[in-house]
Amino acid sequence: MEEAAVQQGQSKRLDWVEEAWQRTVDKVLRTSGRIGANFPHASQGGQYQLEEPGWWTAGFWPGLLWMLYEESKEPQFRATAEACEERLDEVLDGYDRLDHDLGFMWILTSLANYKLNGSELSRRRAFKAANYLAGRFNLQGRFIRAWNDWNTRSDNAGVAIIDCAMNVQLLYWASRESGDARYCHIADAHLDTVLEYFIRPDGSVRHIVRFDPETGEQTEFIGGQGYSPESAWSRGTAWALYGLALGYHHSGRQEYLDAAKRVAHFFISQLPEDHVPHWDFRAPEDSKAYRDSSAGACAACGLLLLAGVVPSEESDSYRHAGERIMESLYKHYGAWDDPEQEGLILRGTSHFPDQRNVDVPLIYGDYFFVEGLARLKGGFTIYWE
Repeated sequence: MEEAAVQQGQSKRLDWVEEAWQRTVDKVLRTSGRIGANFPHASQGGQYQLEEPGWWTAGFWPGLLWMLYEESKEPQFRATAEACEERLDEVLDGYDRLDHDLGFMWILTSLANYKLNGSELSRRRAFKAANYLAGRFNLQGRFIRAWNDWNTRSDNAGVAIIDCAMNVQLLYWASRESGDARYCHIADAHLDTVLEYFIRPDGSVRHIVRFDPETGEQTEFIGGQGYSPESAWSRGTAWALYGLALGYHHSGRQEYLDAAKRVAHFFISQLPEDHVPHWDFRAPEDSKAYRDSSAGACAACGLLLLAGVVPSEESDSYRHAGERIMESLYKHYGAWDDPEQEGLILRGTSHFPDQRNVDVPLIYGDYFFVEGLARLKGGFTIYWE
């Protein structure tokens, strides 16, 4: 009797999820006709601006379409996602524009297609991307290098960034799929470096750490997309929360779970009343008005994963925190009633210090919002896992 009451209460608490899912499907059916097999990043004036296939966000639109396709079986979603994946061959085979974001790009395209449909071509693409990612590993510093020297002013040989905690999930898949432990050794080594240099004792997170590429010695902390080297950029915090939770899911290493929980506690403690984070938790008051809904959506996915891997007595606190973020995004940040807006979730902040794409919908915010809904609904394929 008591268990039935609990289930009924949970169902009532989440009665908005199905509504949000259906409104998302309906809206993406409309917007996908204009966006097509292209690569949106940020919405400006209501319309998603399209990037070249080599841009780091290229996987999020097809990943969103695959997530919606799994339940709806809408042929338009599948056709567009597969066409995006094919367009990415020019980047994968061209090589020159590849960097640490191979996971973001091919987990949500080729790995999604392989997991959902068994495509052998997609499997080969995912393995190719995993090998290129593994090739960026710096043995001395035990990190995966970020970016390339695309111009004479950039010296990135020793740079690592917190975003890559999400990208290494491609290596865990490659190790499991191939039976070759070398991939997961690289993923573990990179996450060990994240624990040592990126995660502070209070659970806040650095964005960029520079190492000497020859000796592996840590030399500098860099603010990057955060306010300063010692601030707490909220999306970087979300990358760490979700990436470390996934690292524990794949490796079973307790230290990754402990760190993910520490980051989660910090993230939750810094949220404002509506549960959607400011762009940097330690930003000056004059810029605190700016939120980053994409950080909230990504963190919610990590919190919902944590709820499934921690002991049962801890689970509810993480799940409820993830639910609160998702519900607020849907009810207070959604663009459901604006036919002129292609984005799903308003008020994302891409790069505040450079004043690029501030207070606009972002495609990765939309993707993680859809993934968060899928996690709440249950029964979906989660590509990072």
